[in-house]
Amino acid sequence: MDTSKHEFSALGVIVCLLFAVAVCVAGLLPVACANVAHAASFESEGKAAYLMDSATGTVIYARREKERLPIASMVKIMTALLTFEAVERGDVGFDDMVAVSGNAASMGGSQVFLDAGSEHKLDELLKSVIVASANDSCVALAEHIDGSIGAFVNRMNSRAAELGMKNTNFKNCTGLPAAESFSCAEDVAKMFSELIKHPRYFEYAAIWTEDFKHPSGRVTTITNTNKLVRFYKGCDGGKTGFTNEAMFCLAATAKRADTRVIAVLMGASSAKSRNAAISAMFDNAFDNYENRVFVKAGEQLEKSVEVSGGKSDTAYACAKDDLTAFMARSDKAKYEVRYDLPSLIGAPVRAGQSLGKIYLVREGEVIAETEALSLSDVKRMSLFDAIGEIGKHWATR
Repeated sequence: MDTSKHEFSALGVIVCLLFAVAVCVAGLLPVACANVAHAASFESEGKAAYLMDSATGTVIYARREKERLPIASMVKIMTALLTFEAVERGDVGFDDMVAVSGNAASMGGSQVFLDAGSEHKLDELLKSVIVASANDSCVALAEHIDGSIGAFVNRMNSRAAELGMKNTNFKNCTGLPAAESFSCAEDVAKMFSELIKHPRYFEYAAIWTEDFKHPSGRVTTITNTNKLVRFYKGCDGGKTGFTNEAMFCLAATAKRADTRVIAVLMGASSAKSRNAAISAMFDNAFDNYENRVFVKAGEQLEKSVEVSGGKSDTAYACAKDDLTAFMARSDKAKYEVRYDLPSLIGAPVRAGQSLGKIYLVREGEVIAETEALSLSDVKRMSLFDAIGEIGKHWATR
């Protein structure tokens, strides 16, 4: 018996088996790695995560969302929000010239390198906060709005309490490291959802790069810290954050069709993994859910109200707010719109006057409601109008 042939044959079989195993493993590795990458970017990356529908507040995903953690520059979400609200109240204006104190100019970290004693438009400083996370601009704004950092931080904490942010405590307006400064993923989503109610925010948040001009003629080029506004379809706003303690953080929003979602990730291991996690959260939301608008705010309803004693006999109505339902794409439930409007009202009717209610009903249960408002004025008919109407009716007899 030729043992060398048998040994060669056996060796060949082993080699073939090893090759086959190698091919299988090679084929499986991309899948396994993809699964691990997906898990790391969504279900396990970072210390805490939160994903919600913006319109209804419906929570899609949450992990350790109430845990108190440092949030770094995501603190600036509240700084920007309070600035917009101060403008709305009329306390300050976008065209205000804001004086830069030595304290503001001395801020470290991300900045636009403001000169002490210089003046800048409030609008430009706020833009630099939203786009480039400028610490010096934050301090200048806070001092302009409330006179001091302490007073502004008190306002930040008061506003947080109003928004139901129970696991938040602000110590400064920048997010630079400070003892007992913390928030949680759920609270960050709350304040960010309030910030994006201001349309002007999106004008700033969409800027990728821009020159910030100083009175001296010097220029600082600012670049958006939220890379997803350029690299994720539908992402149009967000606030990044990083310190050694907080690690990599991001609160961001994206919209496709009528669906807008907010995603928050805290304590990620890198900027790349943070962005991948937020992208995966957005994908999960848009792939599986939608915010369906059944009645659009401001559009004339199919229902109207008869008016007695008016120059017009009909008051046309619109919804005060969008009547929407956030639902799984696989949802087969029956939805219907119901109206609770009077059959007759007396003139006069004012534009914007409440005429009744509109309800969205799912399988017999009310899940959303809004007011029905008059689209226009219906003035009371005068004596001469009444005589004219009688004359018209008499002439047609």
